[in-house]
Amino acid sequence: MFIDDGATTEDPSAQRESYQPGRYGDRWAPVLIAWEMTAEEPIFTELKGEGTVLGRAGSESVSVGGSDYTYVSGQLELNAPALKSLIKQESLAQARGTIEHELGHIVGLDHIEDSTQLMNPTDSAGLNSYQIGDLNGLALLGQGACQPRL
Repeated sequence: MFIDDGATTEDPSAQRESYQPGRYGDRWAPVLIAWEMTAEEPIFTELKGEGTVLGRAGSESVSVGGSDYTYVSGQLELNAPALKSLIKQESLAQARGTIEHELGHIVGLDHIEDSTQLMNPTDSAGLNSYQIGDLNGLALLGQGACQPRL
């Protein structure tokens, strides 16, 4: 589950720090979700089919004292014009599927080759929600131990 921490003035960055006490206080930076225009993110283009990058996401993990790595923050960049076109041409559900796919990356899912799963890197199957394989991956991730020291 994600909790809405509200708006921020922070811009996405490849060098984003996962701990920013001056901006967010004494805690990990929340997951940053940004809607970007193609001028702001050069890999984003207008909706052109399978080659269009609709979003990208990643997480930041840390390890303290030899503990397992734990995800503490991340960011998600969404291609605003292409998703708007996708909603108009196909449906809101398709755009939501893109966002769910990218949120899957935030929590630790990777791309898979199975075209019947949402975490496949293309939307060729027209999926718009997690499938059984995606859900199994999320269940495995959820078995990790909490790291309250972080």
